[in-house]
Amino acid sequence: MTSNYLLHQAIKRNAQATPNNVAVRFAKEHLTYLQLYQKSNQLAHCLIANGVRRGDRVGIFMFKNIYSAVAIYGILSAGCAYVPLDPFAPLERQEHVIANCDIRILVSHDRKTADVQALAKRVSLSAVIGLSEPLPGSTTTSWPEVFKRSTQEIQIHLTEQDLAYILYTSGSTGLPKGIVHTHRSGLSFATWAQETYQLTSNDRISNHAPLHFDLSTFDFFASALAGAATCIVPEAVTKFPVSMAKWIQDEKITVWYSVPYALIQMLQRAKLSQDSFSNLRWILFAGEPFPTKHLRELMHLLPCIRFSNLYGPTETNVCTFYHVPNLADDSDEPIPIGIACDNVEDLVVDIDLHPVLPGESGELLIRGGVVMKGYWGAPELTSKGFFDRPVNDQFFDRFYRTGDLVQKREDGNYRFLGRKDRQVKTRGYRVELDEIENALLALDDVQEAAVYPVTDGEGSNLIKAAIIPKLENNLTEDVLFSELRRILPPYAIPVEIEIRSEFPRTSTGKIDRRALQIVNK
Repeated sequence: MTSNYLLHQAIKRNAQATPNNVAVRFAKEHLTYLQLYQKSNQLAHCLIANGVRRGDRVGIFMFKNIYSAVAIYGILSAGCAYVPLDPFAPLERQEHVIANCDIRILVSHDRKTADVQALAKRVSLSAVIGLSEPLPGSTTTSWPEVFKRSTQEIQIHLTEQDLAYILYTSGSTGLPKGIVHTHRSGLSFATWAQETYQLTSNDRISNHAPLHFDLSTFDFFASALAGAATCIVPEAVTKFPVSMAKWIQDEKITVWYSVPYALIQMLQRAKLSQDSFSNLRWILFAGEPFPTKHLRELMHLLPCIRFSNLYGPTETNVCTFYHVPNLADDSDEPIPIGIACDNVEDLVVDIDLHPVLPGESGELLIRGGVVMKGYWGAPELTSKGFFDRPVNDQFFDRFYRTGDLVQKREDGNYRFLGRKDRQVKTRGYRVELDEIENALLALDDVQEAAVYPVTDGEGSNLIKAAIIPKLENNLTEDVLFSELRRILPPYAIPVEIEIRSEFPRTSTGKIDRRALQIVNK
């Protein structure tokens, strides 16, 4: 059999080789690889009947359910790119995404009927698939009607360079920007992940991340390459750490992948012990730094499980990784982001895009198969996002500029220093906001911390911070200031430290610093 060069080919291969193996699980439902292959083809036939062509963008607008995988692979099988819409985001954001990449067809389900009806008054939709109730002005096809169609594969000539998915993330202006990935970039990451984490058909992989978050591509695509089962975490379970810990045990999850926040919540609320997660062999985390003190505690509680830090902006999938060793009890050194993945070249440059000397800090640039094609409908943004290094007078190497500052340690692993745009000037000094966050997180009584700039009205910035103390702790602002003065220079001390019970968060679980910044302007 020929090797995969399209993301959905793994489903066909598994349907032929292991048709009865479970491909996806959700609550008490599951689909085998044969069922997933057949239902994906039926959706593809429905999409073709509604006029899609190769390269069209099709929106996925649904809460997590058993058809999430059918939507992904059906859209890919029709030669289109899937565009996941955040089901919890305001309709204004959905409207922007739909208009921005010219989505004409949505794949949804009955739980989103009211929202789809509201959207249809704002944008023009030629068809909606998955609703039982007809939508005026659009062709509507219910799921039972979809599954009456042919299960035969549609023959569409595609290559690895064709569009596969577009993920929208918030831009610096607050408007979402569409990050375009091809079958090649998605498959390059999935192949590396499947090999690195030794995924097999015996694995049961968690899907904690929503479809519009890039972590989900590991859950579905790396799993499919291995013939493993993707187990979708129900939304209700994600809201309760005790329930989530029980779900991992009940579902016999072998590989867990999420942002650190989900793991910290389970650590602090689920009473984990050495006997927790008896089937789990590897915990992967990404999305934001994992406070060392919390990770060390989790590793002590779960000594038989391996831990890995995966790094990479959505534009590169994952581009570096670090297998975490035992952590020293007397060190709060931030966890490295590791070394470059296979088939990836890393380059660190100064402000003038000149390579820095070993050990010096600079911006991390990445090239290789995992890198996006560009930003949808934003050629200027795409141009600014890349750096072309001449090879000779004929060709050049194209690197994606991550905007992240790093420093290579003596052992070859990168230390993450923070965002280039998280470096601000205050009181005449240049300050790294992430350095202040790390100082706060190093304090024993601080559970989470966020640091952000606000304008001083005179062309410069003031620094403010917010923290969540450990449970049942009477931490005061005076104590925090006193501790920080022992660690940071005077100009880096925030003008205010707010003690909160919770943070605003994005739909992917990250701290929403922009929301904090807006509230505290």
